[in-house]
Amino acid sequence: MRSPEEAAGSETVGEDDDWEQGNQSDTSCNRIVLLADPWKPCRRSRATVKAWLLKLRCCLGTVCGMEWYGFVALGISMAILSFLMDLIVAKLLRAHQRLYMKLEGNSLLQFFCWTLYPACLCAVASSFSDNICPFSTGSGIPEVRTMLAGIEMPHYLSLTNMFTKFLGLICTLAAGSTVFLGKVGPFVHLSTMVGAYLSNLCTLIQPNKKENAAGEMLVVAAAVGVASCFGAPISGVLFSVEVMCSHFALKHYCPCFFSATCGGLMFRLFSVWSGDGETPQALFKTNFPSALPFYPLEILLFAFLGLLCGAVSCCYLLCHRWILRFIKTNPIFIRMLTTEKGLYSGMVALFLASLTFPPSAGQYMASKLTMKQLLTSLLDSRQWSSRSHNASVQLGPEPLLEWSSPGSPVLSLAVFLLMKMWMLLLACTLPLPAGYFMPVFVYGAALGRLFGEGVAYVASTGLTSGQQWASVNPGGYALAGAAAFSGAVTHTLSPALLALELTGQFSHAAPILLATLLANALARSGHRPSFYDALSISKRLPHLPSLVKACPRLPSTPVGQVLGGKSVQLQKAAGRAEVQHAVNTSSDTQIPVVDSHDSQVILGFVLRSELLMFLRRCTAETLEKHLDEVCCIYPTSVLLSPHNTVQEAHGILSLVGVQTLFVADKGRLVGIITWPEMKRILEDLAKEI
Repeated sequence: MRSPEEAAGSETVGEDDDWEQGNQSDTSCNRIVLLADPWKPCRRSRATVKAWLLKLRCCLGTVCGMEWYGFVALGISMAILSFLMDLIVAKLLRAHQRLYMKLEGNSLLQFFCWTLYPACLCAVASSFSDNICPFSTGSGIPEVRTMLAGIEMPHYLSLTNMFTKFLGLICTLAAGSTVFLGKVGPFVHLSTMVGAYLSNLCTLIQPNKKENAAGEMLVVAAAVGVASCFGAPISGVLFSVEVMCSHFALKHYCPCFFSATCGGLMFRLFSVWSGDGETPQALFKTNFPSALPFYPLEILLFAFLGLLCGAVSCCYLLCHRWILRFIKTNPIFIRMLTTEKGLYSGMVALFLASLTFPPSAGQYMASKLTMKQLLTSLLDSRQWSSRSHNASVQLGPEPLLEWSSPGSPVLSLAVFLLMKMWMLLLACTLPLPAGYFMPVFVYGAALGRLFGEGVAYVASTGLTSGQQWASVNPGGYALAGAAAFSGAVTHTLSPALLALELTGQFSHAAPILLATLLANALARSGHRPSFYDALSISKRLPHLPSLVKACPRLPSTPVGQVLGGKSVQLQKAAGRAEVQHAVNTSSDTQIPVVDSHDSQVILGFVLRSELLMFLRRCTAETLEKHLDEVCCIYPTSVLLSPHNTVQEAHGILSLVGVQTLFVADKGRLVGIITWPEMKRILEDLAKEI
C-alpha cells in the first residue's frame, strides 16, 4: 500500500517523470516544434536559445540542485540592492548637507532647509507607500516571522510591495539622523521577497523540487538580509535563528551560511570596487589597543554596564508598548493614521527636525552626523573627557568635534540619551518603511560611551590606586553597550556577534557577551515581550510566540473551544453525489472519512486527487460505486483530542509538517485543523488581548 505522501504526490511524480523523459527529446525536436508554430516570431533564434538553456540546465544540475544556485543569486542580488541603496542615500544626504552649508549666514533659510528636507522625504515615503502598497510600511520583521511560522500572507511578498518598500526606505534613510531610523528590518523583508521569487523560479526550472523549498528559501533570506546590510554573515544566520524562526531546522543551517556568506562577501567587495578601501574589511574601523584591551577587574564594570542597559531597555520597551496602545486608542491619531498618513509623517518629521536644528538644541546632540558617523565617533578609543579639558590637545576628526562643540562631550552624550529616547519612540509611530535595530544599536553605543567616559574620568583623577587604570578604553564600553542594549530590546544574543563582526574587535568578545547576557536576563524577566513581539501584538498578527508573551495563559486554551463549524466529511459508503458535494464545498487536500454519519467514528482520510479520479471513473463506467471500493482510506498519523491546547496543535503543525490535523473525542470526529483554520484561531485569540 502506498503511503499518503506518495499518494499525494503520485500525480506530480508521474508528471515529473513524463517531463524528464520529454526533456531528453526537447533538445532535438524543439526546433521542429517552434518552426511549426506560425504565430511565434524569431522561431529559429528562440529554438536555439531554448536548446542552449536546456543544455546549461543539465550541466548545472549535474553539479548540485538548482536551489543552491538560487542561494547564490539571493546573496548577490541583496548585496547589489544594499550597495545601491547606500550609494543613493549617501548622495541625498550629501546634497542636503551641501545645501545647508551654502545657506550659511542666513539662519532662517538654514532652518527651513534643515527641517523641510526630511519632512518632505518622510511625507513622500508615507504617501507613496500608502497609495501604492499599504503593506510596505513598518519594519516587516513581524510579518516575516508570522509567515515563517506557517501562516500564509501573500500580499507581503508581492512584487509591488518590494518596489514600494525599496523606494520608500530610500526616502526614510535620506531623512538622516534627524528621524533616526535604519534599514535592517525592511531589508530583511526585501530579502524574503526576492527569495520568494527565486524559489518560484527554481520550481519552474526544476519541477520535482521539494514542496517545502519555498519555506527554506524564506529562512535563508532572513539571514541574507542582515548579512548584506553589514557584511556580517555569521550574525545574520544567528539573527535568523533567534528572531525569525520559532523552530529552526538543522537542514537550513548550511544553506543559511552559504547564502549569507555570498551576500556578505559581495557587499564588502562592492565597497572595495567603489574605492572605499583597498581590501574587504570591517564596516566600522576601530583602533582599540591590542596589547592590553581591558584590565581583568573591568569585567565587573562590563557586567554592571550590561545590567544598566537591561534596565534602560525595560524602560524603553515599556514606553514603546504604551505609545503603541495610545495611537491605537486615541481618536485623533486613529483618524490621522487612517486618512492623512502623509500629513502625519511630515508633521512628526518637521517637529523632530526642529529639535535637532544645529544652532539650537541640535548642537548638544551632534545632529550634523549621520548614523554611520555617530557610531564611528562613539567607538573611538580616545578619552573625550580628558582631551576636552586640555585646550592644547585637539579631539581630532570632525565627527569627534561635533560632540564637543558646545562644551563638554559628556554633556552632549547625556542630552543625546535623554532626547533620543522619546524621539525614537515617536519616530517608531511613523507609517513608512523603516528599521528599528540600528537606532537602538547606536543608542546603546552612546549609553556605553557615557559609562566608559565616567570610568575613564574616575581613573584619570587618581581615585584608583596605581597607574594601571590610566589607559581605560571608553570605545570598548561603547561597543559592549551597543550589543547589550540592542540585544535586550530584541531579546537576542546575535548583536554581540554583530558588534564583533562590524568592528573586528574580537579581543572584547568575553565582556561584550557577558554584558549582552546580563542585559537579556533583566529584559526577559517577567515574560516581557520584545520590541518585535510588541509590534506583532499591536498589529494582532497570528504569531503564537508573541501571543504567549502578551498572555501566557492564552495559548493553553483547549482546541475544542475554538474550533470552527463542522467540517466536510464523507462516510465510507459514500456515493457519487456525496463525493461530488464534498469536492465542491471543500478545498482541503485531505477529507476525513467516518464509518457513518450517525456514528461519526473516524476511519482516516481520503485524498482530494483520488476523489476526482473516483468521479471520473464513475462517469466513464456509468456504474454506482462506493467510496471504499475505489479510493484508498489512509489512517491518520496524528489525532488530537478536544482537550489539547492551541499551542500543542500549532507545534504539531509546525514540527511534524502535516497539513491537516483531525480532532476526535473518544473516536468520534469533532473537527479538523488546517493552517487557514489555525490562522483564524490565532487571530481570534489576538483580539482578546
